[in-house]
Amino acid sequence: MKQYQSKVFEEAVDAFARLPGIGRRTALRMVLAVLKRPAEDAERFGQAVIRLRKEIGYCVKCHNISDQSTCGICADTRRDASLVCVVEDIRDVIAIENTGQYRGLFHVLGGIINPMEGISPSQLNVQSLVDKVAAGRVKEVIMALPATMEGDTTVYYLFKKLRELGVRFSVIARGIAIGGELEYADEVTLGRSIVNRTPYDHPLVK
Repeated sequence: MKQYQSKVFEEAVDAFARLPGIGRRTALRMVLAVLKRPAEDAERFGQAVIRLRKEIGYCVKCHNISDQSTCGICADTRRDASLVCVVEDIRDVIAIENTGQYRGLFHVLGGIINPMEGISPSQLNVQSLVDKVAAGRVKEVIMALPATMEGDTTVYYLFKKLRELGVRFSVIARGIAIGGELEYADEVTLGRSIVNRTPYDHPLVK
């Protein structure tokens, strides 16, 4: 038995429902909302999605999203290239940029180490970070990863990879709740966490 009388309508609901965090009820509301909008609005929406998929790539330097080979942050000569803030994904770049408290560069790992989900260091943008630090221009690497067991594991792994390169290694202050994600932190708290970052210290480090 068909759930909807229109195959086109059903395909649209299915397409929206494939997005993360979108159930079929929410997808249905979205499709109905699109139908209520003028046709030109729907066309603009569709073209924006197509252009997004075709024209947006990743920065060759930091792995941030960009419609050029180098993103606007890496290309900005006013940024402090001696500071590199390491984040899990692009949402964290956006969150930190919104604080207005950080003027260095970024490095997007593309995830964090999580053996339970089969995510190993080899699947992350680790080697490009090591190469960036080894080039000698970076003076401090700031870890801005989630305050979770997986996040802490990733920080420790990166510390071991970078500690012989003579770079300062710090972590953002724990104004972020344990187990919390950066994108959900308010801008004031996140900004203070960047400004008040502390040198990395681990009990297993000798």
